[in-house]
Amino acid sequence: MVRQELVARQLDEQIVARFPVGRRLRVLDVGMGRGAQALRLARAGHQVTGLEKDAAMIAAAREALAGQPEGIRERMRIIEGDGRDTGVHFLPGSFDVVLCHGVLMYVEEPDPLVAGLARMLAHGGLLSLLVRNGDALAMRPGLRGDWAGALAAFDTTARLPHPRADLDAGTPVRLGPDVRADRLATLTATLAGIGAPLQSWYGVRVFTDTVADGTAPPDDVETLLAVEERAGRTDPYRGVAALLHLCGVRG
Repeated sequence: MVRQELVARQLDEQIVARFPVGRRLRVLDVGMGRGAQALRLARAGHQVTGLEKDAAMIAAAREALAGQPEGIRERMRIIEGDGRDTGVHFLPGSFDVVLCHGVLMYVEEPDPLVAGLARMLAHGGLLSLLVRNGDALAMRPGLRGDWAGALAAFDTTARLPHPRADLDAGTPVRLGPDVRADRLATLTATLAGIGAPLQSWYGVRVFTDTVADGTAPPDDVETLLAVEERAGRTDPYRGVAALLHLCGVRG
């Protein structure tokens, strides 16, 4: 819940800032998972396409979609496929917003994927990336007293163990035991090079990344979210968040 809610608020802020109020956007969610963000945007009136390769995730997303009113079901379609094959499924410039959340960490060479995503954007379109923060890998083991793990994390963004459960609808959702990370400076250069320069960025899970797996949300969850939201847009806190949310705009 924490991750999804923070990203939703940040994404809404970017959409409001860049598109006319009331405009129905064409949205592509690459690696949509269970479809939390895709469904939310469909409920808001946008035309949403979800792309996902994991059969279990697709089944969960379809089940969630089936429980929605007919108008929402008509605004959302789910396609089985890999994010690296967007050019097979769609024409360049087909979307106003492209989401790619929690996907790059599983891709050894992210640049071709990011470039392909940018090609899907119309002029002025918004690219939203959620990545593991390569500049903060030592934070979690360090705060837990794992000094060897913290020391090893300083000089790498490669695959390191990082088990993690999100507080999402009471069901643990792990980033995975073996994921890589991206540095802000590297992705900033990548986005500039593909014609979708970085416009805004946020930290996600500054204080809650060390919460034990399976912990129930606190009674004052709105206060928790307010703290995380403030930290996620404030230096120096956002720079040590577990995840980074980067927003580029197609020029």
